[in-house]
Formats: sequence, structure tokens, C-alpha cells
Amino acid sequence: LMVWLRRCTHYLFIVVVAVNSTLLTINAGDYIFYTDWAWTSFTVFSISQTLMLAVGATYYLTFTGVPGTATYYGLIMTVYTWVAKGAWFALGYPYDFIVTPIWLPSAMLLDLAYWAAKRNKHSLIPFGGVLVGMSLPLFNMVNLITVADPLETAFKYPRPTLPPYMTPIEPQVGKFYNSPVALGAGAGAVLSVTFTALGCKLNTWTYRWMAA
Repeated sequence: LMVWLRRCTHYLFIVVVAVNSTLLTINAGDYIFYTDWAWTSFTVFSISQTLMLAVGATYYLTFTGVPGTATYYGLIMTVYTWVAKGAWFALGYPYDFIVTPIWLPSAMLLDLAYWAAKRNKHSLIPFGGVLVGMSLPLFNMVNLITVADPLETAFKYPRPTLPPYMTPIEPQVGKFYNSPVALGAGAGAVLSVTFTALGCKLNTWTYRWMAA
């Protein structure tokens, strides 16, 4: 019974990690709502997204040991987020104004690093971590610049149901205005190595607890 219980709990942990990763990054694509500090928000959110993707995907990937699992994990986060973004549609915002973070390409790179390193998690940590950290801000900036007339739309569709800090206001030149991708990728490349190591460590801890 205890073996069955522990193994089931491990699978439950994976579901919990996937769901909570999504919940913690659910508004991370709404850079454009913070129109006065959009690029600063983009930089900070890039790091938060890197954290949740790297930790969760690495945990899931090293648990199964199957390259492709990180991509599957990224797909779960993407689907959950799109469902949650339905709230913006309900508020009346147009389809091309909704920004959903792009996790899949970075998750695919994590899988690739794991496969190329012959499933060596010690190689996965620096290689996969750097790839995720550097790529995620780049893909998300491509996502962001495809939004049609973001500032005009932000003023055209304000809703009184939005909290004050989400109400679009006249943009100012923020501290990080000139290179949000470089800042996000630079910070991500360093920090996501630690994030990836944490994902591996979480798997080790839970696996030891569940082994019987």
C-alpha cells in the first residue's frame, strides 16, 4: 500500500507543479497592460517565466527520463494559460491584443539538450538552463511585437473592472526601455542554470522519498 501511495503521490506532484507553474505565470504575458513600464515588466516577467518553465519542465523531464517530456510540460502550461486568457475575451478585448507567453520553443531546446547530453542531468543543468534562459525572452518579444497597435488598443478598450494598476496609462521611457530582450536573456542565462538545477534536485528528493 505504501509503495502504491508514494508512487501516486509522485504523479500528483507533477500535476501540482504544472498547474502552479501556470497559475504563477498566468498574467506574465500582459506586458502591454503596464504601458508605462512595459519593457521593465517584460524583463521581470521573462525571469519569472524562465523560473517556472525551467523548474517544472526539468523536474518532469528528469523524472520520466524521456526527451520530449519538457515539450509536453510546456504544452500543458500553454493550454492552461489560453483557457485562463478567456477572461480578457470576456472583458471585451480583441483577439490580437491578448498575449500568451511562448514556452514551447524553450521547452523543446531543453529536451534537445537532454537528448544531446545522452540524458546526463549534470550536462542538462548548464546547457539546458542557458538555452532556456536565453531563448525565452527572444521568443516572447516576437510574440509581443505581433500585437496590433497595442497602445491604441489599450486606450480603446479600458474596462472599469480592471484594477487601477492594470489600467493603461500614458507610457514613459523606463529604465530598461532600450534592451528588454538583452536584459531578460542575460539574467535568464545565469539564473536559469540555478532554476534547472533546482528542478533536478526536486526530482531527486521526491524520488528518494517515494522509492521503496
